Amino acid sequence: MSSEEFKLVCPAIKEINEEGIGKLPRYCTQEGLGSKWNISPPLEWYNVPPKTKSLALLVQDIDAFDPMGQKIQPAHWIVVNILTTVNRLPEGFSGKEEEVIRVENEEYSGIEEGINDWKVNVWRGPKMPNYGDTFEFTLYALDFDHHFDNQVTKERLLDAITGHVVGEAVLATTF
Repeated sequence: MSSEEFKLVCPAIKEINEEGIGKLPRYCTQEGLGSKWNISPPLEWYNVPPKTKSLALLVQDIDAFDPMGQKIQPAHWIVVNILTTVNRLPEGFSGKEEEVIRVENEEYSGIEEGINDWKVNVWRGPKMPNYGDTFEFTLYALDFDHHFDNQVTKERLLDAITGHVVGEAVLATTF
């Protein structure tokens, strides 16, 4: 793996299996305990491609099936309008739109959370019966700075970025 590779990591992941897939911390799921549940995980990224003007994040359960047995990939989190000067989303970032979040001079105020497949604009961590499923975090480096509002869905995002992706960083986790 080249050190120049566009890379997405979750510093909270401590367990990695033989396929190199990390286990999402329990507090990032809906199976957490007390006040430590359903908290969006911390994410960091490195080596953003040079032609990038903005970033977007899509988190999907790539092993999910609907009640009819059809494979689906529900979106658990959509984050758009990420400036190229930002290189992380802190733990618990989701749902903080009322606050202007600043971490080491990085501005988060323009970032929007889109509508996930549960029709809410926040991180929705996995819960039973999704134990063992693979969750794919995809960070898209985009060659445009189109402003998405908080009504963006997975489908709208994917349609809008078609032909504008200059790089993808993927992080796979399990629940």
